[in-house]
Amino acid sequence: MERQDVFIYDTTLRDGTQGEKINFTAEEKIRIAQRLDEMGFHYIEGGWPGSNPKDARFFEMAKGIPFRTARLTAFGSTRKPGIRPEACGNLRTLLLAETPAVAIFGKSWDLHVTEILEIPLEENLAMIRESIIFLKAQGKEVIFDAEHFFDGYRLNSAYALETLKTAADAGADRIVLCDTNGGTMPHVLTTAILAAAAVIPTARFGIHAHNDCGLAVANTIAAVQAGAVMVQGTVNGYGERCGNADLTTIIGNLQLKMGRKCLPEASLPQLTNLSYYVSEVANVRPLPFRPFVGGSAFAHKGGIHVNAVTKNPQAYEHIRPEQVGNRQRVLVSDLAGKSTIDWKARELGIDLGENDALSRKIVQEIKRLEDQGFQFDAADGSLSLLMKKITGAFQEPFTLECFSVTNGKTRNNPSLCQATIKISVGSEVELTAAEGNGPVNALDHALRKALAKFYPQISEVHLVDFKVRIVEGSEGTAARVKVLLDSRDGEEMWSTIGVSENIIEASWQALVDSIQYKLSKDNLNKNERL
Repeated sequence: MERQDVFIYDTTLRDGTQGEKINFTAEEKIRIAQRLDEMGFHYIEGGWPGSNPKDARFFEMAKGIPFRTARLTAFGSTRKPGIRPEACGNLRTLLLAETPAVAIFGKSWDLHVTEILEIPLEENLAMIRESIIFLKAQGKEVIFDAEHFFDGYRLNSAYALETLKTAADAGADRIVLCDTNGGTMPHVLTTAILAAAAVIPTARFGIHAHNDCGLAVANTIAAVQAGAVMVQGTVNGYGERCGNADLTTIIGNLQLKMGRKCLPEASLPQLTNLSYYVSEVANVRPLPFRPFVGGSAFAHKGGIHVNAVTKNPQAYEHIRPEQVGNRQRVLVSDLAGKSTIDWKARELGIDLGENDALSRKIVQEIKRLEDQGFQFDAADGSLSLLMKKITGAFQEPFTLECFSVTNGKTRNNPSLCQATIKISVGSEVELTAAEGNGPVNALDHALRKALAKFYPQISEVHLVDFKVRIVEGSEGTAARVKVLLDSRDGEEMWSTIGVSENIIEASWQALVDSIQYKLSKDNLNKNERL
């Protein structure tokens, strides 16, 4: 393996799956592992083969897959108390995984030894020593995770350091210091690492930080500064409780801000895509505020900020977003000025020319609508339509004549609704009806049914998300609501918004904008229908 400044050890497939609502099938774990390998990750911890059939199946499937850069790693514990290593089922299962590297954890906090395992301190040291010697004799690269090291060091430093020395003397290739409870402060962590360096060279150290105080990334960076050469973490920070150290943030900071090589240079522009890919497989919506890779990481809203980045992006961006595969975005709201509107129009492909009056008109209309509860920074689709309508670049593809929705209930469907809709497209009028699970679903079906013969491409539009928010709650159930729809076709995803005291009307506005955005971006209208 080519020498790197910092080795990246991914535990998304094991520690990441301990996070709430995070679960992968064996097949999904294989796909993620292959993606990490393509990115140039150095170690991929596939799971604990002795803990469940799914992980065992993953390692069996992985035997037929050549990993180009990553060393696949099986995870487990030291031998059990009172058992010889060769008789320990856990260690035997690790060997059956046939991975080039194995990671085993052992206790570095005497509290866990005496109160949780309820064994003598010396027996714990023997478990660490004998397990490592046994695995090394089988030709494995052995990574020892010193579990709860920092808590152990704080309360009994002599014993915590003794566990490290025991692992090193037994031949462990890497010794990973774990902040398992995630409660260590960066300055305390650094002090403990420097003390450990007096016992073991930092060139053998790794760091494994949890995020219970929101410090997992900061602690990882501090550990590297103190000499650690391996960092463990998960993509997107998935993990138990508050999660693990987020590798997308760590890699961005180490490689782009500190000049410490982690991945091949060609892999960095894939970092945002990797984050979204793992989110998609995990079926978890991406966090927009995630550093480097989040949708909001390079989004600008204030007019002064937008004006500045049009002149020099460095004014409000710490790196170029393209370096991590992200992009600059301009958000339009009631804070928008002319610079924001001009920038956003160019981004959306709308020509405002040199007409300052148009820009001012758009600004005033946005401010008026946002005062009513619209939120255009979250609805680019509706914003694009608004701009096109003001500039005269939009032609209504259809006109609503009327619609009605009735709520019903059957023995098998308590949410059954029926919608009747009448629209006109040019000189033609279409009247149709449809059923659905709820009023919005019924309206959606009826609208698509009415438009299908005019615009068959709307079948490509699929709902991704549907959100309802109260604009201001003082009116109780009579309060104005806003509805946000996320839609997609085979090319992109867009968001639209509707606002009304009537939730069905608000939903209708967002629904119509979604369909009209699709037709508008395809350059289709009532005069150009198929």
